[in-house]
Amino acid sequence: MNKLVALFTALLLAGGGAVANAGALVDVSVMDRSSGKTLEVYPHRGRLYVAGTPGNRYTVLLRNHSAGRVLTVLSVDGINALNGQTAATSQSGYVLVAGQVAEISGWRKSMDDVAAFYFTSVADSYAGRTDRPQNVGVIGVAVYREAEAAPPPAVAMPSRERDAPAAAAGAVANAAAKAAAPAAPPARDEITTRQIESRLGTGHGERINAPTQLTEFRRATDSAAEILTIHYDSYANLLAQGIIPRPKREPAPNPFPGGFTPDPRR
Repeated sequence: MNKLVALFTALLLAGGGAVANAGALVDVSVMDRSSGKTLEVYPHRGRLYVAGTPGNRYTVLLRNHSAGRVLTVLSVDGINALNGQTAATSQSGYVLVAGQVAEISGWRKSMDDVAAFYFTSVADSYAGRTDRPQNVGVIGVAVYREAEAAPPPAVAMPSRERDAPAAAAGAVANAAAKAAAPAAPPARDEITTRQIESRLGTGHGERINAPTQLTEFRRATDSAAEILTIHYDSYANLLAQGIIPRPKREPAPNPFPGGFTPDPRR
């Protein structure tokens, strides 16, 4: 239950759009910033998909509908959107207060701005340009509840016991540092370069003003309370894979439908 410094996002929205993935604590949606519309969700074999338009910027919308603060660790294409490391649930993220709806529109560059998310080819994606293309096409959010404040000690401790919390804190810090270290890249899937290039990834776009501030957060548990996942690709790819149902075709015109000539309407 490590205590960490996280970011408290100051981006608030008056209301939310359609929910892509509704969790017990947090709801996640994806909004196309170019059109201003929340992307439609397509369930398929236990997964949720949205269709992105190449070149369009997008935003991940997070809604905390719990009664307390939560920590949300946002992964895009297998990369932590806050620090650019290969994503792990133990890393830092954004803290949302009860009832808050926040929009995360890019890769965090400073306390004041982000580099815009936009749909693009794998080669042009941030993951591809940092030699980590294996997990393009997925957005993940690990959610943690906040631990309750510990009550003050009732009696003074002997010196040996008084030094124990500092040693424990050091052990937690070392464990957190190891967890935050970039993990070794996973083995490449048996997939051709041409197949990888045809999928959508997320680019590292222009700077967007997105002020935030630091806050302390102590996780209630070492494991995330929930992990929400949304997969994405182009409309054409999702259609070709059968994830988006093909529209019903109108019957072709029949030149000889039969019968005699009827009177026209008066």
